Amino acid sequence: MDLTILYRGPLASCDYDCPYCPFAKRRDSPDLLRADRAALERFTAWIAAAADDRLSVLFTPWGEGLVRSWYRRALVDLSHRPNVARVAIQTNLSCRTDWLAGADLDTLALWCTYHPGQTPYERFLAKVHDLAERGVRHSVGIVGLPENLPHARRLRADLPAHVYLWVNAAEGHRYTDAEADLWTAVDPLFPYSRHPHRSAGLPCRTGASVVSVDGGGTVRRCHFVRAELGNLYDGSYRTALGPRPCPLAVCDCHIGYVHLETLPLYDVFAGGVLERVPAPGRLPTAGAARTDRAAPRTGRRGS
Repeated sequence: MDLTILYRGPLASCDYDCPYCPFAKRRDSPDLLRADRAALERFTAWIAAAADDRLSVLFTPWGEGLVRSWYRRALVDLSHRPNVARVAIQTNLSCRTDWLAGADLDTLALWCTYHPGQTPYERFLAKVHDLAERGVRHSVGIVGLPENLPHARRLRADLPAHVYLWVNAAEGHRYTDAEADLWTAVDPLFPYSRHPHRSAGLPCRTGASVVSVDGGGTVRRCHFVRAELGNLYDGSYRTALGPRPCPLAVCDCHIGYVHLETLPLYDVFAGGVLERVPAPGRLPTAGAARTDRAAPRTGRRGS
């Protein structure tokens, strides 16, 4: 079985205090951290035992995972597993990067977000260049707040040419066409993020070849649909896998709408869907991305 898993354990703490994030500067109790570590170790043990499956894993913690040693160990360990095609994590890149020397870089990848005001620009840029020098697959992104546009332009100019810089539309912000054009000049795929995508009744890979798993092993089709498909550890989810239309009115988060079969993003990100790395030559020219302009915007995360 080929399966993509979006894993989110109990961890909900972060070392940054971004104003748009409910987990800013949140501290997890020692008991919760121990529970998160145990849940992650159980998950990685399950992957090690699932030798007959071909798995891809994206860690999407509410907080920052790579400042915790167990996430770094998990990524290194999973990168060497023969049944793991890709393992990636969303990160603010505040952690050190020397641990990557132990990883299989053909398998591991990072989805990195720059948060202006939370870390010195030069420090973040140096870490990104370190990733490039190490040969780590990665994308870099920023939230499309108006005040972030100069930072995004500077980052695009300073990043290695092959590193994709993505822009997430800011929660609650409506972009005029002129404003959207400015962001699209930075990220040609910004039109996909600008508006939520109507998804009700449309075919989506989630629930069939893509699932969400929480720290207790509960399997859902994605992070945004609460209906349960079963449990990872007793295998009960397997009989529930299969094509199914989306039950939600709209999908406005990249880790959700990237899996919609009505969008061409699996072609755009061929080989790099989890880490948000486009395939060579697949980025459209500015303004060419297809969008859904009619759906209302709802809440979204910044990363």
